Amino acid sequence: MAFVPCYTNLFEKGELYKRVQILNEFLQECRLCPRECRVNRLSGEVGYCGAGSELMVSSAFPHFGEEPPLVGYHGSGTIFLTHCNLRCIFCQNYDISHLGRGELISRSGMAQAMIKLQEMGCHNINFVTPTHYAPQIIASILEAIEMGLHIPIVYNCSGYESLEVIRLLDGVVDIYMPDAKYMDSGYAKRFSNAPDYPEVLRTVLKEMHRQTGDLTISSGGIAERGLLIRHLVMPEGVASSEAVLKFIAEEISADSYVNIMNQYRPEYQAHEYPEISRRISHKEYLEAIQMAKRSRLYRGF
Repeated sequence: MAFVPCYTNLFEKGELYKRVQILNEFLQECRLCPRECRVNRLSGEVGYCGAGSELMVSSAFPHFGEEPPLVGYHGSGTIFLTHCNLRCIFCQNYDISHLGRGELISRSGMAQAMIKLQEMGCHNINFVTPTHYAPQIIASILEAIEMGLHIPIVYNCSGYESLEVIRLLDGVVDIYMPDAKYMDSGYAKRFSNAPDYPEVLRTVLKEMHRQTGDLTISSGGIAERGLLIRHLVMPEGVASSEAVLKFIAEEISADSYVNIMNQYRPEYQAHEYPEISRRISHKEYLEAIQMAKRSRLYRGF
């Protein structure tokens, strides 16, 4: 049976339009993420993330460097959003997240970009760092559906999310792809100014899994629906890998698809912090893999 994205049902019932209306209200006193800046973005105020009322995009293209089930044969239709609500001091995309490199795009323009990526053969629309633009993105998806969008939506985020917003995305997002960065509030504060990150992460991962379940992959090897978690191994145990992986296995699912990543490099301001001023060693990466296996995780690495 042909895959049908979950947003089709909400669209046909008229519920998707209602979600857009509710999310737009968040912009008047912004609480789209746990920082809850409460600024009025519709009147030009800007909070912690640096984003205004309009969408700002750095790039949109078929990406072949993502996880294999997302890339498939024709790439993941990746749209990099400008700015970020987490703003880690080691961010490899700091020119986008911190420095705000990108161009303004209308909601209709975003819808057209999605359709173009679909026409290029991309297997999904992959929104990178979407948290602070959730209302505008969902409004764009609504327009894109009217234009013929029929591939999965990937919500590629930092894991520092508002539970209220994630609940409003139930039935809209097919694939959640959050980072699981830390389980230590001290490191979360030091490197991301978010001491509540571990607590927030635990809550939102459970909700994402409740909505979509474990990652399901078609007979052709293409991801269709579910939770795909990324964990970046960092030097000196900063990423709390054992605690992160144990939590996923015991409180989410041992069948979780977890990409344990080894590409950490000290970017942006990372060189100012001794703990993270170097790349990880091969030994540190292998230790993280063994931690996952001890927790009986087996997918994605």
